[in-house]
Amino acid sequence: MDKHYLNPLFAPRSIVVFADDAAPQAHALRAAFDAKTYKGNVQFLDIGGSGTLEQLGKSRADLAIVALPAEQVAAALEIAGRIHCRSVLLLSSGIGAEQADALKAIAQREGMQLLGPNTLGFQRPQLGLNASSAGPMAKTGSLALVSQSGSLTASMLDWARKNGVGFSAVVSIGPQASVDVHDVLDYLAHDAQTHSIIVYLEGISNARRFMSALRGAANAKPVIMLKAGRKPAGNEAAQTHSGAIVGSDDVFDAALRRAGVVRVRSFVELFSAAKCLASRYRPVGRRFAVVTNGGGPGVLAADWINEIHLQLGKLSPEAVAGLQPQLSPQASLADLVDLSEEATPEHYRAALEAIRHDREIDGVLVIHSPKFGSDSSAAARVVAEMQPQMGKPMLACWMGDATVEESRLILNGADIPSFRTPEAAVGAFGNIATFYQNQQLLLQTPPPLSALAPPDVECARLVIESVLAERRRVLTEMESKALLAAFHIPVTHTALARSANEAMLLASQIGFPVALKIDSPDIAHKSDVDGVALNVTSGNAARDTYDEMMRHVARLQPGARINGVTVQRMVRSRRGREVYIGLVSDAPFGPVIVFGAGGTMIELLADRAMELPPLNQFLAHRLIERARVAETLGNWRGAPAVDLEAIEQILLRVSEMVCELPQLREMDINPIIVDEDGAVAVDARIVVGAAPRTAHGSAMSGRYDHLAILPYPSAHTELVPLPGGGEYLVRAIRPDDADMLQDMVQRLSPESRYFRFVSSRNDLPPAMLARFTLIDYDREMALVAVQRLRDADDPEHVTERIIGVSRYVTNPDSTSCEFALVVSDEFAGKGIGSRLMQGIMNVARENGLKEIVGLVLTHNPGMLKLMRSLGFAIEVCPEDPDFRLVTHTL
Repeated sequence: MDKHYLNPLFAPRSIVVFADDAAPQAHALRAAFDAKTYKGNVQFLDIGGSGTLEQLGKSRADLAIVALPAEQVAAALEIAGRIHCRSVLLLSSGIGAEQADALKAIAQREGMQLLGPNTLGFQRPQLGLNASSAGPMAKTGSLALVSQSGSLTASMLDWARKNGVGFSAVVSIGPQASVDVHDVLDYLAHDAQTHSIIVYLEGISNARRFMSALRGAANAKPVIMLKAGRKPAGNEAAQTHSGAIVGSDDVFDAALRRAGVVRVRSFVELFSAAKCLASRYRPVGRRFAVVTNGGGPGVLAADWINEIHLQLGKLSPEAVAGLQPQLSPQASLADLVDLSEEATPEHYRAALEAIRHDREIDGVLVIHSPKFGSDSSAAARVVAEMQPQMGKPMLACWMGDATVEESRLILNGADIPSFRTPEAAVGAFGNIATFYQNQQLLLQTPPPLSALAPPDVECARLVIESVLAERRRVLTEMESKALLAAFHIPVTHTALARSANEAMLLASQIGFPVALKIDSPDIAHKSDVDGVALNVTSGNAARDTYDEMMRHVARLQPGARINGVTVQRMVRSRRGREVYIGLVSDAPFGPVIVFGAGGTMIELLADRAMELPPLNQFLAHRLIERARVAETLGNWRGAPAVDLEAIEQILLRVSEMVCELPQLREMDINPIIVDEDGAVAVDARIVVGAAPRTAHGSAMSGRYDHLAILPYPSAHTELVPLPGGGEYLVRAIRPDDADMLQDMVQRLSPESRYFRFVSSRNDLPPAMLARFTLIDYDREMALVAVQRLRDADDPEHVTERIIGVSRYVTNPDSTSCEFALVVSDEFAGKGIGSRLMQGIMNVARENGLKEIVGLVLTHNPGMLKLMRSLGFAIEVCPEDPDFRLVTHTL
């Protein structure tokens, strides 16, 4: 049961093929199997022939491959179901959406995973399986390619053959496939032969499942993505500034960054990334050294390093002192490692040895320009010899063409990414370094509510419900500020005047100077209709301003509904900065939080950094850093640094609003005046709508279904007393539990470790540890029992350790789940296992799952006893008699 549900598709032991030469894919498929590289059992069937089922007898096939004319496909799927095929690859083309839906229904009814139609198929080089019409088999390697374009798939394979790049898997996905990108990513995340993944994407069908699979894959191995169909900013229907300046491509960027993925913008970058990933380079820091025999190419590389915000790696003083005597007198080591035009192959070797041992350098670019009398191939051989010893990414750029062809072959043969220009090489390293940075975002799993004072969520909901009851979508300024205040966001004191005299009286009570602003649900941008007056200094001026504003608005927007004019005290901050925080709703990613420079010129500046909710303080801080306005928030032109924590807290509050109020569609808090003493929201505009029912189709539907990333499930936290004294905390697992989980596994007895992992190893490998602690709460749950120990000498000092873990993972049928449980030996018999099992069963039940199942070793009497006490049915596992299959209806 630990096999992935797509194993029958991508690692089949037996295959049946339905092929007809009338289908163009059939010729390529027959040629692929005629090569006899696949060692499993293969049978070709003719659906028009007699006795098809009799020929097969009672045999079963893992995979059926269909390459037939469109009108014969349904019959082939019916036969595949009758002979118990577990998956189907449908290579047939020319199938429309209606027929594709009918084929999906057949596959679903028969319990078959369906890849296709309108796809080139897939290749698994290590298995010798070319189940595609994409041409010859690719070379075996550790890089996986997932593509929604058949043309790109074929082009990538052609490029790879020339550049010596191999693949663990190549998967082409058609537009109507049942097995979608997220399914393939989930499989590749668990595939031991795949060390890195590149993806070409044109669209997604389900944001929650896409983000779930993408985060899981990127947590296990590097993922690089190229997405087509970029949409520029500029939504004419938007009713807020944020909606007007944020495009869907900006949101996609934010989603990939949060998933820990690197996005590239062109085929050239994708190929460059593929070169690096094929060399099994792992995420690294941003310090990139340059070794060159020519100053010009070295400077070009250094310029591009600066351009894409990398850091030029420089040798330490000790390394310089050791290297300088080994080089030509003309060599310079100040910034670049410039070996000079007199560089020899041994000079390159000495420089690379110094860089290999220097901890201040994360990677190196080796540049060679052909010179009269120089031996380019000898230099390349030295670099190739150094490759196994480097221990850090090494990229090469042999400039020129005809004279360096042999050198490039040498470098390719040593799996060293080789580029024709310094800029391309630097860009490729930049992508790998960016992956390292984005991993920090991937590890963040914030709860829906921060640790700040609890908001008045019910009050906020009542405000929204009253607006929707009046069939309005746009909140007034007063309503918007009431909503912000319910979440403890500082706002200026504001009152609504419905007459000129009332404006005069309110202004006198609030205190001068004041600001007057038109209040209308129909006016998005008040300044455009002369609806804002600042620094009003007297009662008479307030009265006259009211009358004048009403006349201007009636003339410039005659049909607008006017509630009156708001009066608020002017915010006094001589050196305050104006920022804004906004919200946009994206299809398909849902709500996105936006931050940037605020004020009346917000759309002109178009300063927009964004992040998917929920946020924590780390994510809020990184969001601020990405905005251009961040440069002005420190000590700037004589003004002291602003209170960044105040902005972070507002961002956290907005994140709470987004999580708890699914009716929010757009929001502008603009401007927010921030200085060294804090921040205050001066104006706000909020647009609402009916709460989405099932925005992402998640099994874990409920109050957070409108979010693309499910928040940390803090609701499952409970303090439980220990028999005999003490207590332990039950809560959902977090990424920062990795060290405690490893410690618990190491403390287990050999027998307990074997019962849990069916392995005698003493600890968890890093990849497994990461997978166990950074989980997708949408598809799985892990509850940990954490013992809290107070220091006898210092009661304030509390240490924690994990003493038990239960988890479940949802099965592909989305109705059942598989569980696992382990408890520290020293706490056996104290009811912890029972409590943890009841906990995950309750979570699974809440999330709509109908059955929980597990495998228990036959000679594990303690676990079998616990299962009986919890009401599980126990029977011999039909696939392995050493295990018992335990099941419980939820």
